Amino acid sequence: MAIIFASITCNEFTVAILLQIRKWHLHFFRYPMSTTRQRLTEAALELFLSQGISHTTTRQISNMAEVNEATLFRNFGNKYGLLLAMLQEAPAFVPATAILYGEAVSDSLRTYASDYLSLLEQYPNFVRSLIGEADQYPPEHRQALHLRLSEIRQTMARYLERLLDDSAVSAESMANLLAALLVGYVVLEAISGKSLWESRDRFLDTLVLVLTQQQVLPQNKMITQESMPLVVDLPASWVQIMIKQARSLGPQDYALAFVLFGAGLLPEEIVQLERSHQICDKSQHVLRIVAPPRQVPVNQWILGKRYGSYTSNPLTKWIKTRRDGETALFISDLGGAMTLDDIYGSWDQWWQGIDVGTEPPKPIQARQTWCVEMLMRGISLENLSILTGCDTATLEPYAHRAREKSAIAAATQLDRKASP
Repeated sequence: MAIIFASITCNEFTVAILLQIRKWHLHFFRYPMSTTRQRLTEAALELFLSQGISHTTTRQISNMAEVNEATLFRNFGNKYGLLLAMLQEAPAFVPATAILYGEAVSDSLRTYASDYLSLLEQYPNFVRSLIGEADQYPPEHRQALHLRLSEIRQTMARYLERLLDDSAVSAESMANLLAALLVGYVVLEAISGKSLWESRDRFLDTLVLVLTQQQVLPQNKMITQESMPLVVDLPASWVQIMIKQARSLGPQDYALAFVLFGAGLLPEEIVQLERSHQICDKSQHVLRIVAPPRQVPVNQWILGKRYGSYTSNPLTKWIKTRRDGETALFISDLGGAMTLDDIYGSWDQWWQGIDVGTEPPKPIQARQTWCVEMLMRGISLENLSILTGCDTATLEPYAHRAREKSAIAAATQLDRKASP
């Protein structure tokens, strides 16, 4: 994997190099090309960038150049020979580093990184092609790529050298780190069609922060399991009693408990819900959340017990009983939308009579219970991140708790088998 990633790093910047070669061609060959070799290299360049190397054939190149395919073989051998010739014959490549000067470092680095991403993202087919063929290039291609890549690194390293007077990290290492981070972002998008980041701007902001901070992470701090935020999901028996007691208080309380435990919403999210935020049919029951904006399914099964169907459940029944003109999904006794105090007041009534010890349960534990249950059912951390609006790092304690419960269940099952 490391070898492939190293190859991709070189190939990633091949995109930028080929774009520079393209500008070189346009500058020197603005008039009709006088040689067959020039027509072939120009045609290959256009096709490589537009559809990728692997999907470009020698016949396509020769047709675009309006020459016989045999002529291409005679001059270059194959399409990889064409690529090598372009890399070797192009003038020295120097990226547009002028943007690095005259502004604050953070602004300059962000602009530089953003320009490179924009450059690379113009040709996703070419990036995918380079990734797929990263380990197929012969030694002479790798050498040519290395020479061109060195020009990019040296230019950036010279800039960084003026900033890293007393740093433990060399300017060359920092330039390599910047290249690797940009590579990783584009490669992940090219391979999966998705990004680990909620937006491109968020990635760039974080990148600049990491590069400009003297010490982003504490060097001597040790993270242990005890350092993780505590997740206290509620026992199924407690949840069932709380939902039952909510039902006894009326249809709104029943619906509220159903949403807390069936959709894992926070009180702050529930008070923003409106009637129009419900999407309900025979195949699904979904709520549109205002912030962070997303859609969340309302589970009909809560800790092993079913509470109706997608079209007939405590929430849909509550809405059908409404005769008021309020747009809010849940309403206050005083009129208007339900408040946080209203939710906490209802919650405190639901757990009365349960032996909860010295620490009464809190509404946040409904979210924790829902998250752990979803993970126990098999949802991935990535999908749970989408549903909750939280990043995977924030959700890791929930995953740890789900693994812990699975381990306890497995140990209990073994103990039962061992009993006479």
